[in-house]
Amino acid sequence: MGWEGLRPDGAQYSVGIISDEEDVFPEICSFLAQTFTAVQAANEEQIQALISTPLLDGIVLDLDSIGDGCGDGIEVLQELRHLREDIILVATTRSHDRDVRLKAGQAGADEFFLVPLNAQELQVVLSRAFEKRSLQLEGRRLREHIENKSAFCGMIGCSAPMQRVYQAIQAVADSNATVLVRGESGTGKELVAQAIVRSGDRKDNPFVCLNCSAIPENLIESELFGYEKGAFTGAETAKAGLIEMAHTGTLFLDEITTLGQNLQAKLLRVLQDHATQRVGGRSVKKIDFRLIAATNDDLEDMVNKGRFREDLFYRINVVPIFIPPLRERDGDLPLLLDHFLRVYCAANKKPLKQLQPEVIEILEDYGWPGNVRELENVVQRLVVMNDSSFIAAYHLPQQLLYSSTASQEAILIPAEGVDFDAEMKRIEIAYLNAALRRTAGKKSAAAALLHLDPQRMKYLCRTLKI
Repeated sequence: MGWEGLRPDGAQYSVGIISDEEDVFPEICSFLAQTFTAVQAANEEQIQALISTPLLDGIVLDLDSIGDGCGDGIEVLQELRHLREDIILVATTRSHDRDVRLKAGQAGADEFFLVPLNAQELQVVLSRAFEKRSLQLEGRRLREHIENKSAFCGMIGCSAPMQRVYQAIQAVADSNATVLVRGESGTGKELVAQAIVRSGDRKDNPFVCLNCSAIPENLIESELFGYEKGAFTGAETAKAGLIEMAHTGTLFLDEITTLGQNLQAKLLRVLQDHATQRVGGRSVKKIDFRLIAATNDDLEDMVNKGRFREDLFYRINVVPIFIPPLRERDGDLPLLLDHFLRVYCAANKKPLKQLQPEVIEILEDYGWPGNVRELENVVQRLVVMNDSSFIAAYHLPQQLLYSSTASQEAILIPAEGVDFDAEMKRIEIAYLNAALRRTAGKKSAAAALLHLDPQRMKYLCRTLKI
């Protein structure tokens, strides 16, 4: 199907020609009008009107018609690119100075022509440029559509399990119900907590986080509840606890199962009364806060074994949200790969790297015990440690390759294929040499080690010149 000069919406592409040339450019404009909507602008008023046209798709700028020499034309070209990043810019000039072409490209020109112009060539170049820009814009639109559909408050994924997580977050966001986020390590439990806060009425209020496993047991009580001056050695001033700091907002307790029995009892009292008392203090302060807790432990088993209070379990398990492991999120891995590649290529000021098809196959075959956190770390390493423009199977970490069936196949049979007979010969030579080394060169003993007939052993050694 030939080029028809039409946008995806069916309308003709629009081209503006900026030139005060009275002979050549009107003819060019007339020729382009056979395919595009073409108009010439010769003075400042017409140029301003042209630039303000919302459906303008391209401009052909005669650099010689602006001011004195090409310098002023280059400045106008740069200003046009600044004002309209979405259009195709074509620069023309009678100057054969190579610097003019270079400066025009630096100023934002997509194409460059010397006058006199070949109208038909200009039409072809514009047609291809419009088609390419149309595909780029469509690709960007589709990517934004996919990202909007697959992203929710910083989380990436459009799989059915993740859609259920998004629905649960939206359902609970505006309530004050306590939420228990459950999932394996690295699945993104804190992201879920943040999403609940960002989607709810408390989004502009304090969001206080504490990883209960990161603080020694003898310090965590004072961190949570605060303390009064003189409550213990070193308490030279009073300090508010994290629960107090979460007043009117949200308290997120990650790895809540690492709290000792004494702290579990105190936390239960706080949740029942919504009041807290500092260490060494006598007054009780009412606190308006919402609790979001998280764990990767089997809470029911811990309750049965007496390691976690049953009454606290029922107090925090009001609305449980289960985050699926990465291996159960069909279709999400390519989206996460694309996201992390863009993030870390930009952070390290590197061009966006391309993944070879077998890499995605290997990564999808891997079990990801560390879930999204492990994937993010792998991508960051691949970006930082690899200077090529692509990522191939041999760039992947060895432990990942060894545990992937797809990687074994990719290593055994690369994309260009193998010479089967040559590979079999190489393997035979390797086994024979290994057996002979093991038996100090004694062929009969080597034959026994390889479960071969001695005569066949001699034949193979003679044939393979061993």
